[in-house]
Amino acid sequence: MQKNKSLTFNFIMNTILTMSSLIFPLITFPYVSRILSPEGTGKVSFTVSVVSYFALFSQLGIPTYGIRACAKVRDNRKELSKTVQELFIINIVMCICTYIAFTIVLYSVPRFKEESQLFWIISTTIIFNSIGMEWLYKALEKYTYITIRSVIFKLIALVAMFAVVHDKNDYILYGALYIFAASASSVFNFINVHKFVDIRPMKNYNVRRHFKAIFIFFSMSCATVIYTNLDNVMLGLMKTNIDVGYYNAAVKVKSILVSLVTSLGTVLLPRTSYFIEYGLKDEFFQITRKAINFVLIIAPAMALYFMTFSKESILLLSGKEYYGAIMPMKIIMPTLVFIGLTNIMGTQMLVPLGKEKYVLYSEVAGALIDIILNMILIPKMAAVGAAIGTLVAEIIVCIVQYTFLRTQIELAYKNIKYIKIIMALSIGFLGSFWLKALNLNNLLTLVISAGLYFGLYVLTLLFLKEPLVEEMTNKFLCKVKSIL
Repeated sequence: MQKNKSLTFNFIMNTILTMSSLIFPLITFPYVSRILSPEGTGKVSFTVSVVSYFALFSQLGIPTYGIRACAKVRDNRKELSKTVQELFIINIVMCICTYIAFTIVLYSVPRFKEESQLFWIISTTIIFNSIGMEWLYKALEKYTYITIRSVIFKLIALVAMFAVVHDKNDYILYGALYIFAASASSVFNFINVHKFVDIRPMKNYNVRRHFKAIFIFFSMSCATVIYTNLDNVMLGLMKTNIDVGYYNAAVKVKSILVSLVTSLGTVLLPRTSYFIEYGLKDEFFQITRKAINFVLIIAPAMALYFMTFSKESILLLSGKEYYGAIMPMKIIMPTLVFIGLTNIMGTQMLVPLGKEKYVLYSEVAGALIDIILNMILIPKMAAVGAAIGTLVAEIIVCIVQYTFLRTQIELAYKNIKYIKIIMALSIGFLGSFWLKALNLNNLLTLVISAGLYFGLYVLTLLFLKEPLVEEMTNKFLCKVKSIL
């Protein structure tokens, strides 16, 4: 097994990557949301949501399946090269087919046609995703490369954002920079791929061997995208761009936090897939149980804090025009917990175990619930209704996945120190909530309250001797001592 980098190192690199994804919108969105207004940000969000469905068809579930498939053969360059080339061929064929369908739909739907320029720009993500082969780099655990490359492009986009977006009509430029920050690095992935695999065409391709698994992963992705992106699409079609803008502001904060909560799980898939391939079941369950503990320490704390200070967060990030985003944010924050758990149980456990069909079942259930609730609630409650639909959908997904994994995972949940976490949450909440009565400006309130809340939370867990927090703290102190 390749052990060039430890899981700890990969986690650190992915955390840096996640922090860059956090900092970028934290810096740009307050500026952009005020310049473009809810209508402008709503147009971009609506377009991104629509294009995501076409990107989904283009990718066919390969972003997740490719990690598992390549991780299993990463010690065999010839077999790895063949696997990568086969998946790339499938990607390119689907990219061409998708663009044909995209063109037809774009000029057939009046709502899409009136923003055709924006749609064409956002659609370039389909091409970037097809050539980028991000799944290969993750399978090889090249997190240093992924992180450095991503941070560089985000910095370029950050500077450009302030340089060119000055007017509410600049939403098309904003859309272009959004895609640049997220996808432009795919070009370098394509250029550098020869370092890891042979690019000379090989004989005896067998692309059909991937079809069954790809279909399952594609179905999983479809279900996931439905209940994560359909809200924006249905809001845009059933209500207004302004409602989409409100919802997008709430989801923007949630998405940033989700990336932090799932940062550990992201680096686990290639490692867990390898463990299963070579029969290392004890190592597999040990690492996934620790990951669940990590989520249940981090996610509830973040959810409670941003529910408590949702008003201050929205007004700081987006401005007074986005007052309608406050309640959707309160409702959607608990999804952090359920998304974090399903990321571990689904992607990091069921998938490596070859039980991805159960992930599909859970996500289909979530998608159906989300569609039904959106149809009922959006006409009456707009963005609030969409938030309720998403929350219920995530709960359903989590329950279904737990049901399929109960015998393997029950012990992990029983070992969680729930009382200690609840006590720490209570102390953190009580130690920071009183700041709301002081009527300080939003930035000052958030800075002081975050310091008090999370500081008290961590100190309480340490005082109560929560095992994982103690372990992580001791490792950190040992690293510091070794440096000094």
